[in-house]
Amino acid sequence: MSIRIENARIIDGTGSPATPGAVRVEDGVITHVGPTAPEAARTIDAKGRVVCPGFIDTHSHSDLVVMEDPFIQPKIRQGVTTEILGQDGISMAPLPKRHIPAWRKNLSGLEGESETLDWTWETTDGYLSRLEQSGAGTNLCYLAPHGNVRMEAMGLDDRQANPGDLKLLQAVLRRELEAGAFGLSTGLIYPPCTYADKAEMEALCSVAAEFGRPLVIHQRSEADTILESMAEVLDIARNTGVHVHFSHFKICGKYNADKFERVLGLLDRAAEEGLKVTIDQYPYVAGSTMLGAILPPWAHAGGTDKLLERLADEKSRARMLRDIREGILGWDNFVAFAGVDGIFVTSTRTEANGDAVGKTLVQLGEMRGKPPLEAALDLLFQEENAVGMVDFYGLEEHIKAFMARPEMNVCTDGLLGGTPHPRTYGAFPRVLGKYVREEKVMPLETAIRKMTGKPAETFQIDKRGLLKPGYHADIVLLDPDTVRDNGTYTEPRQHPTGIDLVMVNGTVLHGPTAEDTPTPPGRVLRLSR
Repeated sequence: MSIRIENARIIDGTGSPATPGAVRVEDGVITHVGPTAPEAARTIDAKGRVVCPGFIDTHSHSDLVVMEDPFIQPKIRQGVTTEILGQDGISMAPLPKRHIPAWRKNLSGLEGESETLDWTWETTDGYLSRLEQSGAGTNLCYLAPHGNVRMEAMGLDDRQANPGDLKLLQAVLRRELEAGAFGLSTGLIYPPCTYADKAEMEALCSVAAEFGRPLVIHQRSEADTILESMAEVLDIARNTGVHVHFSHFKICGKYNADKFERVLGLLDRAAEEGLKVTIDQYPYVAGSTMLGAILPPWAHAGGTDKLLERLADEKSRARMLRDIREGILGWDNFVAFAGVDGIFVTSTRTEANGDAVGKTLVQLGEMRGKPPLEAALDLLFQEENAVGMVDFYGLEEHIKAFMARPEMNVCTDGLLGGTPHPRTYGAFPRVLGKYVREEKVMPLETAIRKMTGKPAETFQIDKRGLLKPGYHADIVLLDPDTVRDNGTYTEPRQHPTGIDLVMVNGTVLHGPTAEDTPTPPGRVLRLSR
């Protein structure tokens, strides 16, 4: 099937100025980009709208959901054609059979739960093969998650790696990268990643650097000790040569605004030194993760079953509450920087606590007749830690400044369950509408580069991210005058306005010419050495 999009404003993903012209696609590949293009079996009149490459979501949490629903509409309808899974060091593979029950509980607050999957893929190769069998609407890349690698090598305990452990960690990671993973991810606030010291991270990053793959990192602190945290990460880059990609870059806690200039200074210094550093960002002043993240790291040691034992133990629970109220040096305390009135429950595992969804911890406490933190700990116990949250963390001026940085590209970091964060439905349109059209933080061509060509370069995604002959036909048609996000924190499940057409590998998935029941056109991508 051949398709020609004519009368378009072409923004090709390189950052170059828009030009009028046409784009032609045949058999899933772009054949022509220019003032004119040959006839095709189907012609789409762009009517002066922008035609650009499909957006690349460099921080996606579709890992489990896509196995049961190949067409994830919140992503497709906002223009996402490629997603990078395996984020925050916590994902689907590797997953040795002996760890399946514990890991499913650990994962459920972030990726959701499934009773239909058999969970027997064991390795990245097995997981990617399973995705190839089930199919996907978007293209899928995968990062090797540090937590899974550590679980296979060392279990879920809170301990430092010894020399033998380090060799095993490296061997497991090497196997996963050989299977085609696009990098190593970690979330140093999440167990078991949080138990790793710098020596462990350097051992793993030396393998990632050997393969030329990035470390994609939720760093130890985005709040009180962010400067020390960034210094650690940049030192790892110096010592190993690894490319560092900071996930969802931000400063948490309005009281940490005084650190802003020094954070920028660290990024500038890294560039001056020649370190390879990139960042991604979602365009909101609130984040989203597992409610279990409000608990100190020691509470999670050994996995979810051990956590539940501690939540049921009066002395352990008292210690958790004390640590939350008083803080622990180097630990990002979500309650401290967001407040109990700035943390909202977004999802629960069971209907029994469905009334908690959409409520702040203050409101939850009022409903349960308990102090907010006591009510939150009860909820985590009752739901076996499978609770999601939204937390309001920062300042609008910081978002704009980070967005304008040359290191930055756009992501969603969207969780898909319950009442999700609005970024799940609208991160990319929000940048185009609010920050490009309304606030003029950057030109449209620059923003689209940060959604397409730049992330493709950062993650070495071959022949995607540009409108160029020979490249795969991942294409978005949008109206720059109307594009905008529509979701709110209370009603997030609203698709955006102004994304008129989305094509993946030549198949139109959204728009007036979309097929009703297409075969999933996305591809599971593997990065070869």
